[in-house]
Amino acid sequence: MAISGRYVTDSNHTYVRFGVLHFGTSTVRGRFDDVRGVIDWADAPAERRAEFDIDLRSLNTGSDLFNKHLSSAEFFEVEKYPGAKFVATRFVEEGGQLKQIEGDLTLHGQTHPVTLQCKRFNTYDSPILNTRVKGGDFEATIQRSRWGMDWGLKMGVPDDVQLVIQAEAGLQKQA
Repeated sequence: MAISGRYVTDSNHTYVRFGVLHFGTSTVRGRFDDVRGVIDWADAPAERRAEFDIDLRSLNTGSDLFNKHLSSAEFFEVEKYPGAKFVATRFVEEGGQLKQIEGDLTLHGQTHPVTLQCKRFNTYDSPILNTRVKGGDFEATIQRSRWGMDWGLKMGVPDDVQLVIQAEAGLQKQA
């Protein structure tokens, strides 16, 4: 049973990860550890709302040198643009199952539409958080150049970036 209400992300189970093919060899991966969001869940998909704020300063690739390079003006330019935001504009269901979330991604000072494909979505009662939880895995492939990040394209670093958003959010108790 779907329960309407405001759901707030669980920081232990919510991350934005990315992957980029590196010169046709390996996939370079990283994630943002500080992602905060709210989902206003309603029975009718047209009445649902969601917003996620991503702290780009929480970039974690496992390499301090690579973190510094990606944080520079050549990519995220975190001194000027410390955050990114995804605002859902439409929830698409098929047969009662969530299939896509359409929305706007603001990154690097620009906003463009992105469609997230729902790879799995579930609702459960969390014995740890002691509340109802909604969550899933959502994926999209974006072209980083749309947001003005074109460093390395002429050298062979691909434009395509795979985004994977892992999110779980707990229902907030009414006061």
